[in-house]
Amino acid sequence: MPEAPEMNELLLIERALYDEGYLLIAGIDEAGRGPLAGPVMAAACILPRDFNLPGLDDSKKMSEKKRVFLATKIKEQALAFSLGVATPKEIDLINILQATKLAMKRAFDNLTITSDFVLIDGRDKIDITVAQRTVIGGDGLSASIAAASILAKVTRDELMYEMHELYPEYSFDQHKGYGTRLHLEAIKRCGPCPIHRQSFSPIKEIVFSKTDYIG
Repeated sequence: MPEAPEMNELLLIERALYDEGYLLIAGIDEAGRGPLAGPVMAAACILPRDFNLPGLDDSKKMSEKKRVFLATKIKEQALAFSLGVATPKEIDLINILQATKLAMKRAFDNLTITSDFVLIDGRDKIDITVAQRTVIGGDGLSASIAAASILAKVTRDELMYEMHELYPEYSFDQHKGYGTRLHLEAIKRCGPCPIHRQSFSPIKEIVFSKTDYIG
C-alpha cells in the first residue's frame, strides 16, 4: 500500500538521515511547557524504518481519543521509547526552558537502545554526546518527533487526570493545568496547590500578595 502524502512529508528528514548511514534515529518532544500546573513531560522514541502508523501527525492536531489510540500503536511498534519529567519545583528553580531541556535529556537517557542521531522539536539542543538536530515545528515534520509528541502528551494528560483526583477543586481533568478561565477562577478561589508553578504568573502574584499581606 503506498504511503499517504502527509506520511511522505513526515519521513523526509528520517530518510535523509538513513541515506547518510544513521540507523537508530530518536525523536524527542515535550508536553506541558505552558501550563500553570503540573510537570513538563518529555518523550523519546525510536521507530523502525518499516513502522505502520496511519494518521501519525503532530499531537496537537488530533483528538484525545486518536492520540490515545496512536500512543498504544507507537508503543507496540517502536524499537524503544522512554519518558523524562521535570517537576513543578524544578521548573521554579531553573526556569521552564532549562526544565524542558532537562526533561528531554532524561527521556533520552532512559532509552534502552542507544540512538545514533537525535531529532529534537524546537530550537534548543540538549546536553548529550550523540549527534543531534533541532527542528522547529518538528512534530509536524518528522515521524519520530511526532511519535514522541503523542507519547509525551498522552502521558502528561494521564498524570493530570490523576492530579484531578488529588485536587478536584481545580478541575485538572478539563484543562490539564493550562490557564483557562475555569482554572484561573479556581486559583483565585482556592489559592495555588502543591503542583502549581510558583514562578508562573498569575501564581507568582498570588503568592507574593499573600506574603505581603501576612508580613
